[in-house]
Order: sequence, then structure tokens, then C-alpha cells
Amino acid sequence: MTGRGILVAAPRSGSGKTTVTLGLLAALRRHGVRVRAAKAGPDFIDPAFHTAATGHAGVNLDSWAMPPDLLDALTVATSSNADIVVVEGAMGLFDGVEGETGRTGAASDLVARYRLPVLLVLDVAAQAQSAAAVVRGFMTHDPAVRIAAVILNKVGSQRHARLAGDAIARLGIPVVGAIPRDATLMLPERHLGLVQAGEHGDLTARLAQLADTVEAHCGLDAIAALASPLAIPADSTSPVLPPPGQRVALAQDAAFSFVYPHLVNGWRAAGAEIFAFSPLANDAPPDGCDACWLPGGYPELHAGALAAAHRFRDGLIRFAATRPVHGECGGYMVLGKSLEDADGATHAMTGLLGHATSFRQRKLHLGYREARLRADGPLGAAGTRMRGHEFHYASLIAAGHDDPFADLTDAQGQPVTERGGRRGNVTGTFFHAIAKASP
Repeated sequence: MTGRGILVAAPRSGSGKTTVTLGLLAALRRHGVRVRAAKAGPDFIDPAFHTAATGHAGVNLDSWAMPPDLLDALTVATSSNADIVVVEGAMGLFDGVEGETGRTGAASDLVARYRLPVLLVLDVAAQAQSAAAVVRGFMTHDPAVRIAAVILNKVGSQRHARLAGDAIARLGIPVVGAIPRDATLMLPERHLGLVQAGEHGDLTARLAQLADTVEAHCGLDAIAALASPLAIPADSTSPVLPPPGQRVALAQDAAFSFVYPHLVNGWRAAGAEIFAFSPLANDAPPDGCDACWLPGGYPELHAGALAAAHRFRDGLIRFAATRPVHGECGGYMVLGKSLEDADGATHAMTGLLGHATSFRQRKLHLGYREARLRADGPLGAAGTRMRGHEFHYASLIAAGHDDPFADLTDAQGQPVTERGGRRGNVTGTFFHAIAKASP
């Protein structure tokens, strides 16, 4: 038995999807609705806000990186004890990569697969009746996608809301909300997205404000009534990446927080135990563990503190002498020799791999990746293919002389230069693994 679902989408990034989603989640929870949330695509940050708003762990649903069986299994798990599942889209509703139908990474793939009605959020700050033309285009672009209703965002006045809303209503699409312009509703951002949920001391108050806004300016009952039963295959299985060890030391703090919930849950389901530790608190990985995982995050913002964390560094070096250590993106940066921060100061890292990185020499690296492992390691056997993504502004300023970790291609199958590094028990890469590639 699964619940009902709805997907919050927009024509583009920056339209207010996250603001509306969080306000909707918090308001539904306030009214006693068993609400769960999911994020379309590989975003690490938004699911933590979803968790805070619902009181339940969020999940990522990625149609390009995840095999269909895994996608279905995660959707079943999310919806099985929910009255309503709210899926937050990424970028524009139809934005993805070129690929086979249903596996482009676009939020519209999820809409078509699970027959999710779309709640379209429109930023109308610089338009009125023209908003109806945007809605008309979204209504007709893909017959498998149904626009169920619209919320107007950044409305300037009641007259502004009426002009845009009446034009849209003539299309037969209900307008279920009109949120006024209010700078206090915006969540602060940094170079990889929103400032992380755990860094907001006033997050509870912020969520309450967003819930108040949705209740005051949107029809909460009308939105809840839009949700439709999720069409999910009944025999879904969950093929996830195997745990890197039986007892996994997992770095977890403000510098190391980008780890996918479905991976950690999958490791636990496979019988692994997870032991969190904090490099920023100068913790070493627990000696009783047989593998160590350094996820991505923001080491570039904490380079000085990490360089001074000698107990962490010395403990990690001892650990790596006998057991596997793997670093993704930010974790990979910390495994290198040095990290140059935004001000040009160079900080010594652990030196377990030979590369050096710089956040001063910024360049955006963004996109889906498929990796083929070059040797046996914590992610699998040599030759294993997996899908994930790369998203960082740091640059390699010295490649080092370590063996490559993997051969990587982009979503179109073109080779990319990033191959990571491998030395002894230590492996690392800018690539974030999401799931094994389909056979």
C-alpha cells in the first residue's frame, strides 16, 4: 500500500521551489498529515531540509543515475507509511541530459513514471498575463506530464495576482496560491547551494515562517487534494552499492556531510554498522572499524581547522596502513597533499594521495558521470560500472603520481579527465557514486 504523491516543479532554478516545498511540508505536518519528501536528482543539501520539515529522512530519486528497480524501491520505501509524498524537482521541470526516454535525470521522468501531478511554481516578479503563456507551454510540452495547479511566487500586489491568475485560470488550470515578495523567506546560499540545514540555528523558526506563509497565501486543502496515488511496480527490488566494510567509519560534520541517505541505509540493510566521527572535532576514525569513508562537503571552508587536526590526520594515516580509506570530492581533497583556500593560503592535508587542490583557482565541474573501476576496492571489484555525478569548484593544481581510481565518462559517453587516485589501501575521486550502472 503506497500513499499519494505530488511533484513541485518550476520553469527554471531560482523560482522558489524549495521555499514552497518546505512551507508545504511543514504546514502539512503541522496539520497532522503523514508527509514524506524526496528530491529529484543528485542534490545533497535539500534532503536535509526536507528531513527537518517532515521529521523523517529524505531521499534522492535520480532517473539517470539509478536503475529503474532502485528508483522504484526507494519510492516504495518513501511512500509506504505516508499520506502524501512531496517530490521537489531540480532546475526546470524538463531539464535533464540527452538519453533514453525516462532516464534523462529530469524531474519530468518521475512525473511520467509514477503519474505524479505537477504543482508548478511561477516566479511572476517581472510578468503578469504572460505567465499564462508559460503555463500553456508546460501543459502541452509532454503528454505524459500533467500540470495540476499553479502557485504564483513573488507577487507584487493583489492586482498583480489577479492579472496573472485570471489569465492562467482561463486555461483550465487552477491557481492555488499567490505568495508575496518577501526577502525574509529566502534561505541563504553559498557556492554549492543552500547553506546546510545543520548550520541554521534558527531553522525551526524559519520552517514555521514558511508554513505560516503557505497557510496564509495558498490553499493547503486544495493542494493536498491534488495528490494522486503513486503508480509503482509491486515487485520493486533495491540493488544498491555494497558497503565498503562490515564496520564503517563515516566522517560526519560541517566539512563532510554529502553522503546519500539511500547509500547509508543500503549499507545498514546489508548488515553493516556505521560509526560517525568528526574530523573537525579532531576525531580519528574508530579503531574497531574495517573501512573509512570520507564524503564530500566543504573542506575548502575549514581547511585551516583540518590542517590543525593532527589527531585526525595521524589516526587516518594509521588506519590506512591496514584498512581501506575512500574519499569522495571533499574527502578526496583532504586525502591529497595540500588544499589552497579562497584567500590563497595553502594548508597541508593528510598526504595519503599525491595530488593538490585549490579553491582559489575556481572552475565549475558539474555533470553526470559513469565510472569503471580500475582495481578492486571499497566500491566494488575491478571493472564494476557505476553512475553518479561531479559537482565542485575546486581544481587540481598538481595531479600527483598515483594510479588512477577509475575511467570516467560523461552522460553522453565522452571521456572526462578526472580519474581520481589510488595508492595502497587509499582511493579517492571527485566522483560521487550513486548506484551501480544497469547491465
